Amino acid sequence: MTTTDPRASGASDDVFRALNGAAEAIWLDNHATWPDVSVEVLPSIDSTNTALMRRARVGQHQPVVLMAVTQTAGKGRSGKAWESPAGDSLSFSVGLPMAADAPLSGLSLAIGLALAEKLTPRAHIKWPNDLWVDQQKLAGILIEVATLGHTRFVVVGVGLNIQTPQLLHPTAAAVPPIGLRDVTGDPALDIGETAAHCVNQVFAAFTHFTESGFSSLIERYADRDALRDVAVRLSDGTTGTARGVTAAGALRLERADGTMVDIISQEVSVRPCAT
Repeated sequence: MTTTDPRASGASDDVFRALNGAAEAIWLDNHATWPDVSVEVLPSIDSTNTALMRRARVGQHQPVVLMAVTQTAGKGRSGKAWESPAGDSLSFSVGLPMAADAPLSGLSLAIGLALAEKLTPRAHIKWPNDLWVDQQKLAGILIEVATLGHTRFVVVGVGLNIQTPQLLHPTAAAVPPIGLRDVTGDPALDIGETAAHCVNQVFAAFTHFTESGFSSLIERYADRDALRDVAVRLSDGTTGTARGVTAAGALRLERADGTMVDIISQEVSVRPCAT
């Protein structure tokens, strides 16, 4: 477990201490399964995902958790920024080795399902990698992969709103955000405990996924599917009705002519159509 003095960067002492406590709990909960796991807490970083991908590209493939009080260049899907002021959001990445030929399809859904089930009964999964509460974004998941030879290193990044953020430049197309404190009605919700729960869920979901794949989770996923039987529009302009997901985690889309198509690209943006 590695920590850094937050006074050097002016980061929030309270949040830093809370995450340090979480780091110890995370290590204790997971070192038996992952003996060489390390858990690190930093006061500030450009992006936890970017940092672990940099390490992976130079051959550092040991299991690792990296949490940060703040991110200066946090990453969302398709290069979008994820803002993370100190204490207002939880930002972490988990890096784990995986066989290069192991399937990855559906991993973001498996991670999302595990987090949703732990955080609140109100959380649903918006394919392929967001958590929604009443069509408001609670969290985002970003999965990146580095492959070197026969080894693949998977980085799972999670950004979770603790406080409901105020959008500086809201647009009609933007999904409004919501924070976990507002969802749970608990203004004193502890960011350290939440971090420990979420990281442990990522470890558990990753292990289950590598052993059983996504197909074993379809029924549970259906109960949390934010888009099921909803009219949607894809980023390429295609419209239709979402009809759940396949065993491989692809979105099933029923077009107006009744034909079905499976959407597999993780770069497809899906939004409910206006009614």
